[in-house]
Amino acid sequence: MLEIDHLYTEYPNASGQIVKAVQDISFQVPPGVLFTLLGPSGCGKTTTLRSIAGLEKPNGGEIRVDGTIVYSAIKNIFVPPNKRNFGMVFQSYAIWPHMSVFKNASFPLEVGKNKLSKQEIDTKVMRVLTAVGLDIEAGRDATKLSGGQQQRLALARALVMEPKLLLLDEPLSNLDAKLRERMRFELKSMQKEYGLTTIYVTHDQGEALAMSHEIAVIQSGRIAQIGTPRSIYERPENQFVANFVGLSNFINATVLGATDSGFYFVRSALGDFEVSSMSTLMSGDEVLLSIRPEDLQWIPDSQSQKNILNGTINFQLFLGEFLDYQIQVGNQEFLARVHPSTQLTVGSNVKFGFSPSKCIALK
Repeated sequence: MLEIDHLYTEYPNASGQIVKAVQDISFQVPPGVLFTLLGPSGCGKTTTLRSIAGLEKPNGGEIRVDGTIVYSAIKNIFVPPNKRNFGMVFQSYAIWPHMSVFKNASFPLEVGKNKLSKQEIDTKVMRVLTAVGLDIEAGRDATKLSGGQQQRLALARALVMEPKLLLLDEPLSNLDAKLRERMRFELKSMQKEYGLTTIYVTHDQGEALAMSHEIAVIQSGRIAQIGTPRSIYERPENQFVANFVGLSNFINATVLGATDSGFYFVRSALGDFEVSSMSTLMSGDEVLLSIRPEDLQWIPDSQSQKNILNGTINFQLFLGEFLDYQIQVGNQEFLARVHPSTQLTVGSNVKFGFSPSKCIALK
């Protein structure tokens, strides 16, 4: 169990101004969970990860692993990184070019505080190299490996220590799109097989949604929302999360009142709608409606439905498994994502509708 309580980090920038990199961040990660810190560049996610690793010393808060304090500002405790027994894979992989694949993986065991025999080291190293599919490359020069193989070698070097905690800092960002997608499955499979408690840092929303058990979305050094990938995507709690995680259409509206079915009536410049909300709304509240592109459904003229948007198709993009339509509704543009079999003409007038449960009112 990893526990982060009220972590706070600030430092002066080149101009001498104080940068509040991490502000009052708290979360818990149960054993065996892959927990992702997701956010844009400069939001504080890597600072949080480096604080967990012991590579940075925060200004406040406390970090505990399995009940043991590794950092506490109040108790003046700071366990150095080499004594935390955490594995870490960096964005750059940090492969030693003068060593073979085997020697790269065995290095942490050879310099570790626990002295192991050559046979014990050989057994542990070959086990992890086999797990990452590099056993046949053990004697090869590490610099001759492909990008994906170097990524797996960096992971093997972290796993060989049998760490209490695995820390991954944008480990796939240097790979091409197809290899990155394949490595997602490999990483997820190994994390599950080893039962590793893992902290994963990324700015890639798709990567976070695909791999995580839980996600913390970070904005300007603070946690904007914590939840499962599905809840983060389908039930965002604020505009930043709705806008950053995936794509969303937004409508300004005013609450008219509640319905008998647990939804809310709202009024906007584009019409009156029935919507849902994560929080309790009062009549007169100003809200922002969020609708995902795939939740806008084309409505044939012969059908009638609540929550209708009448507009004109401006553009069409064919993207293989789906079609994107840009629709002009009043003074706003909307993105609708539909099945590629849908055949609508650019310039035509159309109706798109959405379910009240798929339209979230954000305060």
